[in-house]
Amino acid sequence: MTTPPCLVWLPMDHRMLGDHEHQAPYLVLGDKYARAVMVGMQAQPVLFPLAQAQQIGPLLNLVDGVMLTGSPSNVHPSNFDEIVSDPDLPLDVERDSLTLALINACVAQHIPLLGICRGFQEINVAMGGTLHQRVHLVPGLMDHREPENVSIAQQYAPRHAVKFLKNSVFARWAGGEQAQVNSLHGQGIARLAPGLRALGHAPDGLVEAFEVVGARSFAYAVQWHPEWQCWDTPFYAAIFNAFAQACRARQCARGSDSEHVL
Repeated sequence: MTTPPCLVWLPMDHRMLGDHEHQAPYLVLGDKYARAVMVGMQAQPVLFPLAQAQQIGPLLNLVDGVMLTGSPSNVHPSNFDEIVSDPDLPLDVERDSLTLALINACVAQHIPLLGICRGFQEINVAMGGTLHQRVHLVPGLMDHREPENVSIAQQYAPRHAVKFLKNSVFARWAGGEQAQVNSLHGQGIARLAPGLRALGHAPDGLVEAFEVVGARSFAYAVQWHPEWQCWDTPFYAAIFNAFAQACRARQCARGSDSEHVL
């Protein structure tokens, strides 16, 4: 019998789409994230539209991993005790209400967890850290936003180096202690949360990769976008291969638990 693919939960964005007079609410997931799971991991992305925080426990029992995606929206600053510094920046409080609780549940239940861009920031906030709302306005920090008026491929091209902690998993995946990555974010980590350890930094010192200290399963996050055509970049592919291995291990454990119950 063919082994079914691992199931990876990707939370969705809540957006108002349409022209100003005819906007309607939509639930949205970027194709590149689902494709990274399908192609880069040989797994099946799954969605739970309108999932609520109180449903997290039963829903996690159905999946083998969680990937927190990037998004045009930002984590609402009220989640780290700040007011909104720029009213024009997009927010998504509905997503916040799910993902911040989902993160803590994943860590507590040893569910493989990968955070990307917004997901990276969500993990930091969920565990007690804070964010710079506009990194480019912080003295000493670079402008980490993508260039405007260029193609998507150019926006996702490598922009700067990240230096990794010696002997860390990221150094192993990258094949060295430094790698070039893309950069498409306006917010970034201000104070790293307790329970997280920085494993990679940008040239300006901004944290770009971390791990959940003491996690019993895969629990890593990055500020850049390894999902972008991950199968063409060995470093990015290595991240998703490691995540896939952790998800397969959970799948086997879930299967064993089910057989034991039967």
